[in-house]
Amino acid sequence: MRGIGQLGMRVLGGWQINGQLPEVPKAIIVIAPHTSNWDFFVGLFVMFKLRLRLSFLGKDSLFVFPVNRLLRWVGGIPIKRNSSAGSVGQMVEAFQRHKELVLVITPEGTRKKVKKWKTGFLHMAKEAKVPVIPVAMDYARRCVDILPALTIEGEVDEELKRVQSCVFHAQGKNPENT
Repeated sequence: MRGIGQLGMRVLGGWQINGQLPEVPKAIIVIAPHTSNWDFFVGLFVMFKLRLRLSFLGKDSLFVFPVNRLLRWVGGIPIKRNSSAGSVGQMVEAFQRHKELVLVITPEGTRKKVKKWKTGFLHMAKEAKVPVIPVAMDYARRCVDILPALTIEGEVDEELKRVQSCVFHAQGKNPENT
């Protein structure tokens, strides 16, 4: 899979990886900016190249035949949006159940321009006591910047600013959406 990752990164424009993920059994990786469907493929090739086992959330309606098995194989976790536990509660429970779980989240929640990031990942990290690892996907430089892990302990609005400041330098594929 490492070779597929390297080839894919080269074919998509010669992407490079700066930094290393810390060796922790549980974490939330926050990738931003998220402005294109191509982000998924860049991220997938990075995952293959680094030989990572990552998970990501997807609405449960996406997990149907024929893509169900493929989505789960690459780490997809179906989330029931109308669950009484909510996405945050479901993921806190998942972190408690698993010895190892590294979850990838795009905090904008969409590829379109947003005024404010969703903060569920911060609540998950704080409640589950797992670090947040900011990752900037910069199309201008064709670089994936892996930044140092952050412990989330403060107020959500302040922690959100701290995470955003780590990835602020990156330009999305569609910069008008950042």
